[in-house]
Amino acid sequence: MPKLEKVSSGIHGLDEITGGGLPKGRPTLIYGSAGSGKTLMSIEFLIRGAILYNEPGVFISFEETEEELATNVSSLGFDLSGLIAAKKIFVDYVAVERSEIEETGEYDLEGLFVRLSSAINAVKAKRVVIDTIEVLFAGLNDKGIVRAELRRLFRWLKGKGVTTIVTGERGGETTLTRHGLEEYVSDCVIFLDNRVNDQLSTRRIRIIKYRGSSHSTNEFPFLIDEQGLSILPINTIRLNYPVSNEGVPSGVDRLDIMLGGKGFIKGTSILVSGMVGTGKTSLAAHLVDTACRRGQKCLYYAFEEAPDQIMRNMTSIGIDLKPWVEKGLLHFHATRVSEEGLEKHLLVMQKEAEKYRPDVVIVDALTDFISLGPGNEVRLMILRIVDYFKMHQITAMFSSMSARADLEETGVGLSSAFDTWIHLVNVQNNQERNRTMTIVKSRGMAHSNQVREFVLTNKGVKLVDIYATPAGSFMGTARIAQMAADQAAGVTREEGVTARERQLQQQRRALEAKIDALRAEFEAEAKESELTIAEEKAKIKAISDDRKMLDRQRKAEDKKAKTGV
Repeated sequence: MPKLEKVSSGIHGLDEITGGGLPKGRPTLIYGSAGSGKTLMSIEFLIRGAILYNEPGVFISFEETEEELATNVSSLGFDLSGLIAAKKIFVDYVAVERSEIEETGEYDLEGLFVRLSSAINAVKAKRVVIDTIEVLFAGLNDKGIVRAELRRLFRWLKGKGVTTIVTGERGGETTLTRHGLEEYVSDCVIFLDNRVNDQLSTRRIRIIKYRGSSHSTNEFPFLIDEQGLSILPINTIRLNYPVSNEGVPSGVDRLDIMLGGKGFIKGTSILVSGMVGTGKTSLAAHLVDTACRRGQKCLYYAFEEAPDQIMRNMTSIGIDLKPWVEKGLLHFHATRVSEEGLEKHLLVMQKEAEKYRPDVVIVDALTDFISLGPGNEVRLMILRIVDYFKMHQITAMFSSMSARADLEETGVGLSSAFDTWIHLVNVQNNQERNRTMTIVKSRGMAHSNQVREFVLTNKGVKLVDIYATPAGSFMGTARIAQMAADQAAGVTREEGVTARERQLQQQRRALEAKIDALRAEFEAEAKESELTIAEEKAKIKAISDDRKMLDRQRKAEDKKAKTGV
């Protein structure tokens, strides 16, 4: 099946919400109230086409001269005069005075067609802008003539095969535009709005219709700055962003150990919550300093403190961020949230991220946005920026102020949006305040469930184990005092054990001396007894020998007597 041809607008985000650009060779209507950005969007469409796609353009103006247009768009960084001199763009200012327009049956736009044709041929234009259409029919009351000439104009433009933008003013309650016909004869209709809520201005864009093409129908915020228009196409951010297993050190060694040994995971979102003074910014500064030391780029969105103040404060804990700013590795974007609306902040944050391409982002603090709108709008804005950072594999740390120390809360009601949640608490005890850290959750890794004491030193953040004893858990000076007391008690016990060991050794030596004396006495007595026994044995032997001799003599005498010899 044939598809509708489109041309890229070159305007940041517009091609995304229109599904590829504006209809090629067909008219597009951009309408809105005064100050909504119709002329700027139209002229940027021409300039981007000439610069990026080598498509010359014609701008027909009924309100501003060539010099006025060149001056106005120079604030967006565009050199309109240079493009005109290079015959990339042709600007034709047509002065139409209402008093000069006479309503007759012969009224037509032949003169405009002639000028348009000449301008298109002069630069071989592929793009045309007519700004604004109402001026042509300002003095006419005959709607029939207006409708007929509008139809004829749009048909003529289609016949020329040029991609056209026609700007128009917003109509009443029943029509989109003043005449109520432009929206019907245009193939694409774009609505621009400059809305003010609670004294905060927000520009929005919406695609009302687009013949032959699917398109986004929601409203999107857009920004006009020194680089032109930027539209944030939220519909392009989906849950299909890439993931990584690469570790990102936090800058606090013991915290990395608590997070499975490698720190945070690249491209994830980290929430650091806690009350005022718990050390959220200090933790963020560690992440920035460590990333910059590895040669990575960091972007710091500061909504509460000036950059110089942040850098000065961090030197008190031994972190010097100024060299990273000077080397271009760290960029601060500092502003009060009250200066802009939610959508404007969202767009600016996106533009800054696209400009600096950071590896690490700090948003300090999320809860400042609560005052800018209803809770659901704030949560939607935060969810969008979280998803945007994930889509671009940017490791993002967000700080959030909690209302109560004993309550684990994000402050914005979006705990599920963050991959890692670190909660800091100030604990008041023994006439002092001590900080503690807990990892509430950390997706994709095993992590510690222990509470650590969070200490700010002149060498940065230190995590200390809470001193737990049968008598209770101790932090701060109480921990130091209890450890000293336990150490002193341990020394006393050690001295007692040493004394007892000495006493036991003395007793052992005394016993061994007594044993040696008894053994010597026994041996002396044994020797004496052995001598006595030997003498007695000798006597017994002598007696035995005498008895044997007498027995022999008696036997001899008896034998002699018997024989008579």
